[in-house]
Amino acid sequence: MKLPVLVPIVEGHSEVEAVPILLRRLLFERGRYEVKIARPLRVGRYKVVRSGELERAIDLARHRPEGCAAILLLLDADDDCPKELAPILLARAQNASAGLPIVVVLAKAEIEAWFLGSLESLRGARGLADTAVSPERPEEIRDAKGYLTRQMTAKRTYVEVDDQPAFAEKFDLQLARQRCPSFDKFVRDVEVLLAHL
Repeated sequence: MKLPVLVPIVEGHSEVEAVPILLRRLLFERGRYEVKIARPLRVGRYKVVRSGELERAIDLARHRPEGCAAILLLLDADDDCPKELAPILLARAQNASAGLPIVVVLAKAEIEAWFLGSLESLRGARGLADTAVSPERPEEIRDAKGYLTRQMTAKRTYVEVDDQPAFAEKFDLQLARQRCPSFDKFVRDVEVLLAHL
């Protein structure tokens, strides 16, 4: 029996490594061991919002050699409002997905804000200070990467390609859901996809 394959589409090299780790954690929590996570397709954030590029990425996802039973598009919102841009991208994605289940999540303003939402659970990891504390509204921090660097010991800076996968493996998912609405949406959307698989 062929396992159902979830294909993520992400924007950065660090997300190519981190998003499968995060998805496997969510699958494990839900006892969904039969779902395979494909290596994510990487498409630049500003490229994918252009006409035709999102559709091209979805077509590539649909025709992965290992199969494709569902698609997850995850991008940083950056300066865009997720509630405004996500429905536009979702409508385009659904038109291009040929009936496959697909969700669109925009992290506000960047994925690193999700780590800020549970910073206490990351203390001591990858050089984070033992006194690191989450900001009051983590998704309102525009430079979450810089905030993470400021929470690290003097000899360390946040290095996205190294630290993002390590943090994805360790951060407290429940705390991040409570403090970061876009992460809560990410988890709920993954559950929607799982209900179709």
